[in-house]
Amino acid sequence: MDRSDYLYQPLDTEDFQELYWSDVNKHRQWPWEDKMGMTVTSGLVELEKDTQNLIGISIGGGSPRCPCVYVVQLFDNTPASKDGTLMAGDELVGVNGSSVKGRSRVEVANMIQSVGETVVINYNKLHADPSQGRSLDLILKKVKHRMVENMNSSTADALGLSRAILCNDALVKKLEELEKIAGTYRSLMDQTRRFLTSFFDLSQVQRAFGEVFASIGVREPQQQASEIFTMFGEAHRSIEKSAIKMLRTVKPMISDLNTYLNKAVPDTRLTIKKYLDAKFEYLSYCLKVKEMDDEEYGYSLLQEPLYRVETGNYEYRLILRCRQEARTRFAQMRSDVLVKLELLDNKHVQDIVFQLQRLVSAMAKYHTDCHSVLKGAQVFPIEVDLTKNMLTNTTLGQYSEIPVEEEGEDEDSVSTKDPAESAAEFSEGVQQPEHSNAGEIDLIATEDLFD
Repeated sequence: MDRSDYLYQPLDTEDFQELYWSDVNKHRQWPWEDKMGMTVTSGLVELEKDTQNLIGISIGGGSPRCPCVYVVQLFDNTPASKDGTLMAGDELVGVNGSSVKGRSRVEVANMIQSVGETVVINYNKLHADPSQGRSLDLILKKVKHRMVENMNSSTADALGLSRAILCNDALVKKLEELEKIAGTYRSLMDQTRRFLTSFFDLSQVQRAFGEVFASIGVREPQQQASEIFTMFGEAHRSIEKSAIKMLRTVKPMISDLNTYLNKAVPDTRLTIKKYLDAKFEYLSYCLKVKEMDDEEYGYSLLQEPLYRVETGNYEYRLILRCRQEARTRFAQMRSDVLVKLELLDNKHVQDIVFQLQRLVSAMAKYHTDCHSVLKGAQVFPIEVDLTKNMLTNTTLGQYSEIPVEEEGEDEDSVSTKDPAESAAEFSEGVQQPEHSNAGEIDLIATEDLFD
């Protein structure tokens, strides 16, 4: 086969035109095409123009360098994008029954604008696997965008890195604010946990006081003092019960803060990371398209043929399709992130207000209950007769051997006697010996005692 069969040839004759438009040969791979393993199917779509006489697509290719005219981009909120039939990379083969083969993209654009309100587009839909477009070059471009994301313009220019228009995204700033809010919630949750722990310890002290006063009341022999100590012990036990009730009211505050901190925030953070990945992928395809456009423009200036352009530009159309799909994912992820951030902001404001109101109301109720309990237990001063206390009625009996009253009586009886009378009583009770050697007898008795 001659090399001229692979070159682009304008379709001037009706026979060749009829052959190309036939149902059998319309999607046959012609000698000049290199589809890179991709397939195409035919189709037809009717589009209503908008008020500006546009259908919302940009086209590329065409004479004199490319044998086909294809869709480069679909604009948002236009008849073509709303219809959803045409996609980037699809080939345009006819406008209202007229073939566009051999025409330039300017001529095809004029054909579309010259018709009435309804445009009938014949197309060849490109069926491409997006994984074919994810080459190593795209991966490296994603890495580059991740590096440039947090750089300022002067740093990027100094390193020779171009910055895309979507760098320094406001949603990335939102992520930083989200991390600060998470830190605030973490500190609030830690402080709340410490507060509840300390408050529980205080309630246990109140309980211990209640048990001590109740024990004193049970052992106190005086009825009035016993009732007073018992009442005071019950007051401390009531304070402990109010503290436990307050803790049960405030305890859900930790679980709610934990839900926000460990579920809502990580889920939003993950969504933002997915959004950033979709954004970097979209930016990588945009950069790839720009590089391919620059390459094509450079070859056209040199009047040199470019293989991929002269064989249908399928590689470029594949990147266009991948860029459109990446842009769709990017727009969807951005919408999801905006919705989640808005919900999270509303929850943050409402949740903080609700939790603080819960804490303040619980503390106010606790102090009100404590005030009413202590007000009802006004038992001071307590009159206690220390000569009649529980120490004389202990079950162990360690104080019953030396009664206070008996010791007092003995001391009084001894102290009231006259010394002379005591001496006389003592002398009467001692018998005097009749013989003169009484000292010897006492000495002998003493020696017998020790023997």
